[in-house]
Amino acid sequence: MDMGNVQLTSAELEAMLDRAAKRGAHAALKEMGLHDDNAPQDIDELRGLLSSWRETRSAIWSTIVKVATTATLIFIAGAVWMSFKDKVGH
Repeated sequence: MDMGNVQLTSAELEAMLDRAAKRGAHAALKEMGLHDDNAPQDIDELRGLLSSWRETRSAIWSTIVKVATTATLIFIAGAVWMSFKDKVGH
């Protein structure tokens, strides 16, 4: 089946590529389960969940740093107190 030389105008080529891109996008969304009328809300919810996860992760790291810093300062204060107590007691 020889079609010979096929010539397309720029507009025809662009339209063909546009249709192919839309088909590919629809297929990708369908594979991810985002092909129905709820897709925009689903994507908004996913973005919200991702944002919440990032905020939570940041808060967790901040809390870990605060706890570690507080524990270190308490340890240092205890060591200084013990050292002072030994010197005053003798």
